[in-house]
Amino acid sequence: MTTITSFVKSWKLASVVATTLLATQAVTAQKIIPSEREGLLRFGVKAGVNINKITGQAYKSGFNYNFQGGGFMQINFSKRVGIQPELSFVQTSSEFSNDPNNVYDDIFNGGNQHKAKLDYLEVPVLLNINLGESKRVKLQFGPSYGALLSQTVDSLKNKGDVFKNGEWSGIGGLWIQLPLVNISARYKIGFSDINNIDDRQTWKNQAIQISAGITF
Repeated sequence: MTTITSFVKSWKLASVVATTLLATQAVTAQKIIPSEREGLLRFGVKAGVNINKITGQAYKSGFNYNFQGGGFMQINFSKRVGIQPELSFVQTSSEFSNDPNNVYDDIFNGGNQHKAKLDYLEVPVLLNINLGESKRVKLQFGPSYGALLSQTVDSLKNKGDVFKNGEWSGIGGLWIQLPLVNISARYKIGFSDINNIDDRQTWKNQAIQISAGITF
């Protein structure tokens, strides 16, 4: 009888210890897995609005609203720092000034208003820096290269390319990473002169990019 009682007590003690270990393991796993996932390669998609303008004497001041969207991946080197390469389709548009003193009369018909539409394949490589302990808000900045896919200028006398085939720019902004959804707001400033006609004027892209998407 004493042997049976001892066995029952030992079994109960072993059960308590096993249950405690399993519970501890589960809590530890819950704490570790999210941080491990944050260190892995992640992918996502996003889309939004490209609020752009082209600076230069031949262009009207003010911004135009266009589409931008694409995919990205996040590579975290540590809990605070990582990089985010992207591949995006970005539309840009602008309207030439109707001031005949600011328009190339030998290129555009009669100095009237003409719209320019540009489609870029944009490749930014951004540095991500986590702000705060939540790791939800990231400061982003870095270079970007845009390859011109197509250009359209209304009523153009000269059918040659008005804009250069590529440009370099810098991007800075904030990225909010929720459990599934991402939201970003950025400012892009062009470094390259996109005027492919001559050197009388300097044309550069500027844009405010706002987007939302999903991170896997």
